[in-house]
Amino acid sequence: MKKALVCGAGGFIGGHLVSRLKSEGYWVRGVDLKEHEFGNNESDEFVLGDLRDPQMAKKMVEGMDEVYQLAADMGGAGYIFTGDNDAHVMHNSALCNLNVLDASLHAGVKKIFYSSSACMYPEYNQLDPDNPKCAEDSAYPAMPDSEYGWEKLFSERLYLTYNRNHGIDVRVARFHNIFGPQGTWEGGREKAPAALCRKVSETPDGGHIEVWGDGLQTRSFLYIDECVEGVRRLMESDFLGPVNIGSEEMISINDFAKMIIDISGKNISIKNIEGPEGVRGRNSDNELISKKLEWKPSQPLREGMEKTFHWIEAQRKAKLQEA
Repeated sequence: MKKALVCGAGGFIGGHLVSRLKSEGYWVRGVDLKEHEFGNNESDEFVLGDLRDPQMAKKMVEGMDEVYQLAADMGGAGYIFTGDNDAHVMHNSALCNLNVLDASLHAGVKKIFYSSSACMYPEYNQLDPDNPKCAEDSAYPAMPDSEYGWEKLFSERLYLTYNRNHGIDVRVARFHNIFGPQGTWEGGREKAPAALCRKVSETPDGGHIEVWGDGLQTRSFLYIDECVEGVRRLMESDFLGPVNIGSEEMISINDFAKMIIDISGKNISIKNIEGPEGVRGRNSDNELISKKLEWKPSQPLREGMEKTFHWIEAQRKAKLQEA
């Protein structure tokens, strides 16, 4: 039986990854600063631990065949793009990566996965909302739009240098806006899909929701099950990466909000307001992952959003009943 460590197992993607590994017969250890807030934790062993502590990282990787390093200080646009949390984001995430990677090397871990982000792509290639450029080889000259992106780019290079200099088998993927059930939907760190679902769910028929920016900025979003499939394919391949794991179904934020409103069945209008919005356009370029892993998303955006909206609406209503 293979043994895997999922760092960040108390988080959204980490919780789903644990479930996938368990379904494949892995023995799984999870570690995070917090328990999974929605109880999505099937780990054989779950440890409340701080990976900024090198001794904790050393303890966690002991005896593991594979390590999945998803632990990071992150959140949605309201957390990442205001600039108020930059020092925490860079310090905390960099320490987790430095500690987990070095401990994995010395523990003889066979393979380690690192979750990077599309936020590391240069801002100058994402100014046109209709024609963003996010091919993997467009990363340099580097100019991410946030300190979060700079830390991700640094850590990509960190993992790849450990592969070159020390021979540890690494895999690096750049996630593009992963969403779905069992993710944070309130509190300030939620991503755009969850935030918009919450706003629509709590807004009465005939009301309006607020959308940051002019709403013409574009993104693509990938359902969580698709993301986990991409991660597992990458780990089972002989390709190091970096590689995009995302969807090429690009949509404006206003049209995305309209989709969610339509799913809700309500008559709700959109009010665009000032707020952090990141780059003007971003869309996954899937040419490389299609070539290397023969992978592409299997379902349209709306299908995943229907599942996500109804889950968030049920969560919100349940919370109101408990109050």
